[in-house]
Amino acid sequence: MNAVCSTAVCGIHFHTLIDYEHPVLPFTFVRLQYRSGNWDTDPRMPSNLLHSLIQYTKVEVNEHEKVVPLDSAQLFNYPFSYLSGHKLVQFNQKERQNFETYVRNGGFVFVDDCNHDVDGLFARSFEEQMRQIFGANALKKLPNSHKLYKSFFTFDEGPPTTSFELNGWGDDLVHDYLKAIEIDGRIAVLYSNKDYGCEWDYDFRNKRWLAEDNTKFGVNIIMYALMS
Repeated sequence: MNAVCSTAVCGIHFHTLIDYEHPVLPFTFVRLQYRSGNWDTDPRMPSNLLHSLIQYTKVEVNEHEKVVPLDSAQLFNYPFSYLSGHKLVQFNQKERQNFETYVRNGGFVFVDDCNHDVDGLFARSFEEQMRQIFGANALKKLPNSHKLYKSFFTFDEGPPTTSFELNGWGDDLVHDYLKAIEIDGRIAVLYSNKDYGCEWDYDFRNKRWLAEDNTKFGVNIIMYALMS
């Protein structure tokens, strides 16, 4: 299966061609650096997910994450990016412009609230940024029947529960849904209050101690991003 996104925006050519049987370009896990708050959370998570892609799929990967400033044109070279934190999210003008241009023209952003708290500073400030950029009703609950949950592995009950939801961390709630901003029928921004970043923040060699590999849903997220 091939997925192609090609567009030119503000003089920037954003082109991605992924062949899932014989990938042309290696997948790069991009972490977005933004000027407010703390963007450099869960440092072992990217390598853990990259190991899972190697283990379960035929997607060629770069073995190390790449940090890309949100206000940089480098962002437009990559179809997938990750944004997380605990603190304030307050984009400056260039960051806001790049974020909107990126997602409206084929980019995918996975956003994870490391506080696991719908009333926490990260959640409130990030959601406000989305309202300012995309409108009050853009960020919506994603139905658990969405194809994201079957993009590689099957999750019939929707997003897997994290240990942080079960141990009283954050808002002490189990969130049985994710939220998303959809553009032209595809998820452009996937938003989680479940703290997947911290859930997957461990040395990949320790997976052998798990009854079930909890990074499988991360594979679904990346594969959906590459196929959409």
